[in-house]
Amino acid sequence: MPVSLPNNQVPDCLPDPWADDPLLQQTLAGCDHTQRSRLAAFGQLLAGEEAAGWARDANACAPQLVSHDARGERIDTVRFHPAWHALMALWRREGLHRMPERGNADGFLARGAAFFMAGQLESGALCPTTMTFAAQPLLASSAYGIAWLPGAAADGYDSRDVPWRDKHALVLGMGLTERQGGSDLRGNEARAVASDDGSYRLSGHKWFYSAPMADGHLVLSRQADAHDALSCFLLPRWRRDSTRNGVAITRLKDKVGNRSNASAEVVFDDAEAWPCGEAGRGIRTLIEMATYTRLDCVLGSAALMRGATAQAVHHARCRHAFGRTLAAQPLMQAVLADLALETEAATRLALALAAAFGRADALSLAWRRIVTPAAKFWVCKRAEAVCAEAMEVCGGNGYVETGPLARYFREAPVNSIWEGSGNVMCLDVLRAVRQSPELAEVLLADLAAGVAADKPMRHALGELQRLFALDAELLQARARAVATTLALLVQGVLMRRGAPDARADLFVASRFGEGGALFGALDADAATRTAVCAGLYPERA
Repeated sequence: MPVSLPNNQVPDCLPDPWADDPLLQQTLAGCDHTQRSRLAAFGQLLAGEEAAGWARDANACAPQLVSHDARGERIDTVRFHPAWHALMALWRREGLHRMPERGNADGFLARGAAFFMAGQLESGALCPTTMTFAAQPLLASSAYGIAWLPGAAADGYDSRDVPWRDKHALVLGMGLTERQGGSDLRGNEARAVASDDGSYRLSGHKWFYSAPMADGHLVLSRQADAHDALSCFLLPRWRRDSTRNGVAITRLKDKVGNRSNASAEVVFDDAEAWPCGEAGRGIRTLIEMATYTRLDCVLGSAALMRGATAQAVHHARCRHAFGRTLAAQPLMQAVLADLALETEAATRLALALAAAFGRADALSLAWRRIVTPAAKFWVCKRAEAVCAEAMEVCGGNGYVETGPLARYFREAPVNSIWEGSGNVMCLDVLRAVRQSPELAEVLLADLAAGVAADKPMRHALGELQRLFALDAELLQARARAVATTLALLVQGVLMRRGAPDARADLFVASRFGEGGALFGALDADAATRTAVCAGLYPERA
């Protein structure tokens, strides 16, 4: 009979991402009762054992490529664990794929909150959900794509591998990069040749073809009858004659994270596709779509930060060492409070950005065009650091696959890479300021009003304006400094306008003075350190 041993291990933490998050509830306080009630019910579901099991199983049982059937016929199918389909159906039911109406700031905010909550459970199934969401404005403006719009916006989920016209709900994917070009899309060589019926035939390849089982993909290809300029095309999985389209999956990527989701390398062999957007403006068309996917990168990274910090706080409160809980140890208090502050600032930024997508005033347009790439750069970078620190708080128990922290840790880098790496985002900030100086002026004026009472932030704003005055070559070399300073200023202003004074003071002092770069270097007394975590991560009764 096994010997009974004392156990100081911490029980599993399954937080409710709505009920256990006072900041989220505060931010959504202005939304209507129906929206908040729906989010509350969603939070209860996400906190359940069944949902946690879906997240574990979907990532432990990676998608499998089946290239041929039993008769040797090519089928290029990817098979997923049932947990993947359960997650996809849940995200669709909660409307994470649906584009809110223009001018509906509360709709964008509520959708952003739901995405933020979902990202604390599992990220892989959010990838095709995001692409379907971001594709809808483009579909609406396309003569061919408009017929796809009802299926893309439908609440249901239809996993059948059949022609898109036979399905009640559709999923969209993307295929942009090629081996020889990577992020430099101007190096793409895939080519589209016009047919008599208005369609095009594509040949070439894609190095990253996201969600290969999607019903259609937005791809970038050279258009033969437009002087080989790069254009956007919608490429369905099935041809109009109900035969499989000419897309051969050569292999699935063996990724560090995002394991539940499939990413593929593909070859186009006379693949049928249709123009989607203005000829020769493919990069511009897809960059407009990428603005929405970048929003979701920010929301998803903030979600990982919230999820990881919640695990760390729970562990420290339950784990006893050296005569008291870890959460009662002064240095651990400083680390946890710092993680909580970082996560709060990221959450405020992500949700404010989501709301800005639903407004049309000049400041909101400045946020969409200038703050979005800065936020994607900064929040996604900080998510990696937060997940690593939270894992360390939990010690060896954080470094094993039985809990969610290992998955968060592997997942965190993808948002920095996908939809434009860090350098691309920082250069996009410079491009946005150069192309839209009137929006930059509006944004800087709002920041100036927000930092008026804070000497450290006033100094940082002055430094940002000094950087903008550099010549182009020097400014490009300092692009990361520009994006970092801009993101921190936006976070500082949001903290000043929304957080309790004690937390805002601590954030400004640490992020614009000493500390901030290394978690746990806060200059705060025990009462303040404890209050930060208690206010953002209240203990359950």
